[in-house]
Amino acid sequence: MNSDEADQTEAFLAVVESGSFSAAGRKLGRDGSVISRRIAALEARLGIRLLERSTRRVAPTEAGIRFRARVHEAMDMMRAAEDEARAMAASPTGLLRVSLPLAFGRRWISPRLPEFLARYPALRVEATYTDRYVDLIAEGFDAAVRLGEMKDSRLIGRRIAATRRLICAAPSYLDQRPALNEAEDLLRHDCICFTRLTTHPVWHLQRNGKNRAVRISGRLETDDVEAVVHAALAGMGVIMATDWLVARELADGRLIPVLTDWTVGGEAAVSVVRASVQHEPAKSRAFVDWMVEIFAAVPWQEAVR
Repeated sequence: MNSDEADQTEAFLAVVESGSFSAAGRKLGRDGSVISRRIAALEARLGIRLLERSTRRVAPTEAGIRFRARVHEAMDMMRAAEDEARAMAASPTGLLRVSLPLAFGRRWISPRLPEFLARYPALRVEATYTDRYVDLIAEGFDAAVRLGEMKDSRLIGRRIAATRRLICAAPSYLDQRPALNEAEDLLRHDCICFTRLTTHPVWHLQRNGKNRAVRISGRLETDDVEAVVHAALAGMGVIMATDWLVARELADGRLIPVLTDWTVGGEAAVSVVRASVQHEPAKSRAFVDWMVEIFAAVPWQEAVR
């Protein structure tokens, strides 16, 4: 409905409620002739007479009575829609769609989602676990958790935790192979390659301001980070892994960090992103605040110290 159509409908309702064009004009702050022209335009547009006019009174026709009832129904629905929108702005309710990284989401978010749902009983969550870079706007996600640097400047991101890369291997592997003291020592070792690493098959290390780029090789390459860890646990070789991925294995001694005086290239962060914070619904704000809360003490950092 454009502005002219809205004005015509408003004039019609005012006439029916007040009983005359002049009274409707006073109510709307318009001359009675303006109200009359708007009613005439409305009847012409609809192709039917809505008002019976006489020198004594103006009354709605049968079509006018039905039209008025339908307009009031529509207005009631609009008010209900506005109330619902205000409620969503005020408190977390409805469906929250979030995209979570596959391995990270399973390890560090999924076990705690029941806490989030218990806190907000009017909220439903649809969690999609994928390493695909989803388009929040096109695919209808309210928020996403992202690993690494922010690539899309259109999104609003909030950093919730820092991450770093480590080099490690199983004790069973290290016991049978040469010591690892220098970056170049990796050339004498089987390395398990993660093929989706942006620099694959090169690992970048730094110590005392000097950079080393080591082209690693091994018997296994895979595009799945959890498969990399499983292979390392089986003693198949040395891996480069982000701290959150191997924290539990390091904590219980199933993996041992090596080259610990070297810094591994690729330190990054965990962020939660959404399309906009302007007039943001309460459900999205609640999710972001909860993520900040649960990662205030980064759960994997203590394990890898």
